[in-house]
Amino acid sequence: MTGQPGTDRQRQPYLPAMGKQWLLPLYDPFSRLAGVGRIHGQLLDRANLCRGQRILEIGCGTGNLLLALGSRHPAADALGIDPDPAALRRARRKAARRDLPIRYEHGYAGELPLPDDSFDRVLSAFMLHHLAEDERARALREVGRVLRPGGELHVVDIDGTPSGRGGGRAHRSARVAGSHPERVLAALAGAGLTGVAENGHGMAWFGRFAFYRAGVGSGG
Repeated sequence: MTGQPGTDRQRQPYLPAMGKQWLLPLYDPFSRLAGVGRIHGQLLDRANLCRGQRILEIGCGTGNLLLALGSRHPAADALGIDPDPAALRRARRKAARRDLPIRYEHGYAGELPLPDDSFDRVLSAFMLHHLAEDERARALREVGRVLRPGGELHVVDIDGTPSGRGGGRAHRSARVAGSHPERVLAALAGAGLTGVAENGHGMAWFGRFAFYRAGVGSGG
């Protein structure tokens, strides 16, 4: 997960995958029990992936989405970015065990250590809702910067729509409540991305989730 802004990027705080660093060993078992692998597959189905594309995941955690990508496209040119060194170590070990050429680097979505126009696809899975509004805006602007003309961003995230009748009750977490589809779509458009759309939704035992896509114009 991507952290909050700070003057010292190496010491910038971030939210670990399970909320607390000591819970990290539970992240992969929790993901399996929650059916996140199936949701990752649905995200990849929507991403229009082709041979030869460069693919970036922001907030890659322990690497499960890119491992799923590697199962489909073993030679994919894929990079995962995350601020958590412990999660990155796990991701690298898993990729090495499967002999996949996936790379993982330390970094923050709001300040990607990557050149302009360098990726065809950016993926994000259950990460954006962890960001405060200003940091989410920075992260999405960075996505627009590193995407090549004609490139696409594909996201799956918690749907913060209040549950229940009569509008329901707002989530106790302000950041989850801020993950309402209308606000996510507005954030994508506000970052200058084009073709912004919600392109699917679903339900898991942890709640509702939604898929989004956006892109960068092909230019003149």
